[in-house]
Amino acid sequence: MSEAAEALGVTVDAIRSRVKRDTIDHVREGGRVWILLGADQGRPGHDQGDDRPGQSTTLMSQMQARIDSLERQLEEANERDRENRRIIAALTSRIPAIEAPSEPRQSPTEAAEGEPDTTGPPEAETPAEGRPWWRRMFGA
Repeated sequence: MSEAAEALGVTVDAIRSRVKRDTIDHVREGGRVWILLGADQGRPGHDQGDDRPGQSTTLMSQMQARIDSLERQLEEANERDRENRRIIAALTSRIPAIEAPSEPRQSPTEAAEGEPDTTGPPEAETPAEGRPWWRRMFGA
């Protein structure tokens, strides 16, 4: 049974189950069970000749076409990576060239009366009731 299992690519237990279900050709002789393999299933350990040589050639050509396609995709991805690195290098080399504004900012004390101060953060409101703003806002 082990040779039959190896030839069919299954376990010995699978062969035993097939014998019990009578789904595999077998012969019982003197307490032994012989599994009958078809001509297309071959014997384990022996070279199984390909009775359809065109199939092997077709499969190889399909595999080669797939390999060529994947190599092209990889080369395109590498080219995109090189272009992205070039762009990043060009942009990062320009960062030190960006100049600071020539006019100094006005401090909040220098801001004109009546004009809103847009240079700093808004002043925090002091809670009139002594509760946090979020409690006043959400009514808690």
